[in-house]
Amino acid sequence: MTKSHHGLAVVRRSRRLWSCALLLCSLCAPFQGAMASDGVENAGSIIRTLIPAVAYGTTFYLHDSEGRSQFYKSFFTNLAVTYALKATVDKTRPDGSNNESFPSGHTSVAFQGAAFIGKRYGMKYGIPAYLGATFVAWSRVESDNHYTVDVLAGAAIGITASLIFTKPYKGFVVTPLVDNGFYGVGISKQW
Repeated sequence: MTKSHHGLAVVRRSRRLWSCALLLCSLCAPFQGAMASDGVENAGSIIRTLIPAVAYGTTFYLHDSEGRSQFYKSFFTNLAVTYALKATVDKTRPDGSNNESFPSGHTSVAFQGAAFIGKRYGMKYGIPAYLGATFVAWSRVESDNHYTVDVLAGAAIGITASLIFTKPYKGFVVTPLVDNGFYGVGISKQW
């Protein structure tokens, strides 16, 4: 390896490390109740972090730099919208702890990761991620951190952020279709 190639590899590795550090800090910043005594709440917090971490890690595993760029856009758009709404909508949590109930940040992050996985890599991988994200949403209501409308809004924000910025990866993508009493499956391939 020449000096210039070695230097370029070091810069790329450094960028990846900084990107990983920034993502981890973003995931952990809203981790306020992570050490709560409630097992359901803890499990929801862990899964909330795990889903986008797996989505992001998959972009490295598959050497999918285009997917990584799409993940960044959807992840940080999701965080910006979620926390802007938390700051502007003054809604008290069910437990009365603060006025940041709307929307659920845990739920938006989990659904952003699930939607990214589903859209980028296919519903075969997306369905388990969506199930995990649904558990996160339920855990936030069950632990008295949010109302149902808070988690529904969080899910909508997370899903929308990923659907806007994410394109299917190479290969076939299977998508569920629901419209006016019609239920089906769509199959597409990116060329």
